[in-house]
Amino acid sequence: MPDPANTSPATAERRGARLGMILFLLYTACYLGFVLINAFSPESMDRIVMAGLNLAIVYGFGLILLAILLAFVYGFSRRREGTAESTGSQKGGQP
Repeated sequence: MPDPANTSPATAERRGARLGMILFLLYTACYLGFVLINAFSPESMDRIVMAGLNLAIVYGFGLILLAILLAFVYGFSRRREGTAESTGSQKGGQP
């Protein structure tokens, strides 16, 4: 596995863009499920699934929490790469 400290900024940008696209597609698939259930089986959204809450509420809050979680995953991933890049450039003697 290549050392993150030796990667170029362009490679890190591509990796960040790829991760962002994967996370976006994951969220889009989950949201598409919500929309399709509402479009083709709206009565199922009235079903009680947990703690007296119906599927619409649970799924909706789940989507919100998923978005926050994915934002943290992306942010921490980019932060870690940025730290490794700055450390690598300092090791090479460049500011």
